[in-house]
Amino acid sequence: MRVYLRVRPFSKEELADQEDQGCVVIENNQTVTLKAPKGSATLKSSEKGIGTSLHKFSFSQIFGEEMTQSELFEDTVKSQMSDFLDGKNALIFSYGVTNAGKTYTIQGTPKEPGILPRVLDATFHYIGGRLYGGMDLKPYLRNDAQYLDPDQVKQERSAQAAIFASVKEEFDSVGTSCGLGSLSSPSSCFPSSPLSNDQSGEADGDQFALWVAFFEIYNECVYDLLQSRLCSKSKKRAAHRVCDDGAGNAYVKDLRWINIQTLGEASKLLQFGNKNRSAAATKMNQSSSRSHSIFTMKLLKINGTTVKRISEFSLCDLAGSERCNKTKTFGERLKEAGNINNSLLILGKCISALRNNQTDRGKSSYIPFRESKLTKLFQTVFCGKGRASMIVNINQCASTYDETLHVMKFSAVAKQVVQVIPTKPLGSLAPCLVDRDGKPLVRNGVIDSEALESYLSEDELLDEEDEANMSLLPQNELVNIIESLRTKLLAERRRNLVQELEIRKEMGDAMLQQLMESEELRIRQIEEQKESYQEKLENTFEMYKDAIKEHAYQCAMNNLEDDYVPLDEFIAEQDKVEALKRKVSELDSLTSGIGRGVCAVPKVDQLSQTQPSETTKAAGDDRFKRLYKEKCAMEKMCEDKQLLILSLEKRLIDLSQTIEKVRDGFLEKSAALEVLQKKCDDQTQSMDDLMQQNLDKDQAIASLKTALAKFSQKSPVQPKTKRGLLANLREVVNSPRSSSPGRKLRKTVKTEHLSGQ
Repeated sequence: MRVYLRVRPFSKEELADQEDQGCVVIENNQTVTLKAPKGSATLKSSEKGIGTSLHKFSFSQIFGEEMTQSELFEDTVKSQMSDFLDGKNALIFSYGVTNAGKTYTIQGTPKEPGILPRVLDATFHYIGGRLYGGMDLKPYLRNDAQYLDPDQVKQERSAQAAIFASVKEEFDSVGTSCGLGSLSSPSSCFPSSPLSNDQSGEADGDQFALWVAFFEIYNECVYDLLQSRLCSKSKKRAAHRVCDDGAGNAYVKDLRWINIQTLGEASKLLQFGNKNRSAAATKMNQSSSRSHSIFTMKLLKINGTTVKRISEFSLCDLAGSERCNKTKTFGERLKEAGNINNSLLILGKCISALRNNQTDRGKSSYIPFRESKLTKLFQTVFCGKGRASMIVNINQCASTYDETLHVMKFSAVAKQVVQVIPTKPLGSLAPCLVDRDGKPLVRNGVIDSEALESYLSEDELLDEEDEANMSLLPQNELVNIIESLRTKLLAERRRNLVQELEIRKEMGDAMLQQLMESEELRIRQIEEQKESYQEKLENTFEMYKDAIKEHAYQCAMNNLEDDYVPLDEFIAEQDKVEALKRKVSELDSLTSGIGRGVCAVPKVDQLSQTQPSETTKAAGDDRFKRLYKEKCAMEKMCEDKQLLILSLEKRLIDLSQTIEKVRDGFLEKSAALEVLQKKCDDQTQSMDDLMQQNLDKDQAIASLKTALAKFSQKSPVQPKTKRGLLANLREVVNSPRSSSPGRKLRKTVKTEHLSGQ
């Protein structure tokens, strides 16, 4: 496959944003080098030792910023254009990231027309004055043609006129859109090309008809761009199916094909289709294509009323791959981007599989053509029924370097694919001409007599004026022939019956063996699953128990880390509290005894006794206060310990509830295992029933064989009393003239019989 590279120049906005960092360096006309800029993912990976920051790629040809549209057409499309005009199929698709100039390459601008307008211009220059004026020959399915009756021709002309009338007046003049106006001179596309002059291989009576179709693949749905959009936005467009024509060729069902006669009509069709195409604005591109658009041309070579060949040229403008975080897409745009990237991914898978199958011929891998509408439509071209080429469009911006590198790697894989075009004779590729109902009438220029006779009635095939006389064999010979044929028929029936019985028995035995093997396999699988489930349940239960214990321990340790008191210390503290209580009670009793003693003793010396008593009382009060404070502190500590004990009891209750839940789950799993065991027993019982039925069938077959053996030993079969065809033949032989005259036969039968005598 030929792969070309086109590098888009910088815009003023990109230069202002400092996007020019020398990422793309063109070494020569076939080699380009990519250098990772600062901040790119490739450079970060290379700094970590993953990959490299420099990548070199080779292409069939590289077109720089200064390359014009005409030079691009001359160096890329000219060879495929020659194949298309010679009756071969061609495909060109543009590939690249968003905002890389793909649509500009395919369609161009009014001043700089792209590939598509130049292909149309070259086709009309090649045809010249040999255009087929009628519309009664139209492409059918993928590679066939169809006859149209006058009513269908009127419908085609009205549809064509409706499209042309819907285009605005400012685009009615030739070449005002899509760049067709700048191709008015015959030498604009092919100044020295032999395409428009070399017609030596064409017969004098050959004419050409050019039919075009324009459709898009949007969100993995095919929409016809030449169908008028509905006025109401609430109504959705009708999607078309991608079908198979029975020969492995995919086509779009009910796709509208329009016959064009001039470049002006082609310009209107392009304008009409681009108006219906899906496009939206993103952060990276103000007019981003949200679908894959495909413009297909079919050139019919006609000689009289016979289509000698059909060639197809498709130009596919692929939507650009993009990263949503850079394009800032969301909602419907995000869905579109996902479908675009998915279809491009499948295209890359197909090309990679083709490359792998060609490099490793011993191992053939699956090619996922049918996973996407795009690859399914062009499967025949990729498999050799046409020549495909790819134009890779890239920009030089540093912000999109990683996406550009991915595109270049994909193109490197595509360049390694070798297309093998089978060299078949031209006659074998002639299209099939069908009538208005789709039935083939002509194949390879020869009229199908069977198809024509199917339209004729039986009265037309039989000439009523012809005589139907024929001589008959003698009666004895006819009877002998009938008897021998009857004997052969009975013998053939007997042989077929025996063979059928043997085949049925063999199939029954094989089926029974297969059922038994499958049953044993299922039983083993069920046992293995049962054991594995039990083991998993036990492991899970143990894991839950360990986890619960660990969790409880961790929670207790976390909560009691600051307030934890060992049991010995706690008991010691309680003993101290009890001792202090006893001391307090002793002091209380002592205080009361001292008071009573003071009141009973008489006053001997008031001054000498007052001072000692007051000192003793003050000492007792201080000791009492100190002991009371210690008592309060110990009571508070006891209350705290009691609260701690209550919290621990609450946590133990929670752990008990968790264990109960785990136990209930284990019981449920056990019940499920019992249900599975019951199902296994039921299946075993059903297999026993099937084996018993097979034994009954074997007995029935044995009885049939016995009856057949008895039947074969009997005398020749007695003639049936029922009157049938043979009895009627005897009656006709015995009285050939008296019977009523039947349908007259052709004279040819009589002639053949006389010649045989």
